[in-house]
Amino acid sequence: MVFAKAPEPGRVKTRLIPLLGETGAAELQRQLIERTLRTAVAAELGGVELWCAPGSDGPYFSDCAKRHEISLRAQCEGDLGMRMAHALAENAPALLIGCDCPALTPAYLREAASALAGGDDAVFGPAEDGGYVLVGVARSPAAELFENIAWGEATVMQDTRTRLARGNWRWRELAPLWDVDRPEDLARLRRLLA
Repeated sequence: MVFAKAPEPGRVKTRLIPLLGETGAAELQRQLIERTLRTAVAAELGGVELWCAPGSDGPYFSDCAKRHEISLRAQCEGDLGMRMAHALAENAPALLIGCDCPALTPAYLREAASALAGGDDAVFGPAEDGGYVLVGVARSPAAELFENIAWGEATVMQDTRTRLARGNWRWRELAPLWDVDRPEDLARLRRLLA
């Protein structure tokens, strides 16, 4: 499952708008979505679903579905945790990724799927900034795993570890990756694309 916001100027990558402008930030979002979908399809782990916000009926998402041969789903209302909990509960076992990690590879996704197939209850791809770029579950997660998390803060993965331990989950963490959230991430992205 790929979570993505529609690349609408002024509504995505807002922390990067001072550097890129609203249109530039939206274009970056579009490029990141395309890269993520290509990566997810190339992993060959089964059907890929694009979970869209604010809804799945826009022309951009419809075009993505046709070009990448994927299905579309609308994200539910609520904060990121509520939306992830809902999607994972409907689809477990499943992997869920966002679209802002250009370092993600098909091999990384296959490694995550292998962790779940090998008996782990969950798998995480930690982000260098303290969050995570991937979550996978072998069974429907309890909502409290995602409730009242300070999304976007450096404590997300640590708070999640605490909850996993409290719930007696067996989990594996893959190598940390970086994502594109802050102005300093843009230089890294440019080097990767070069």
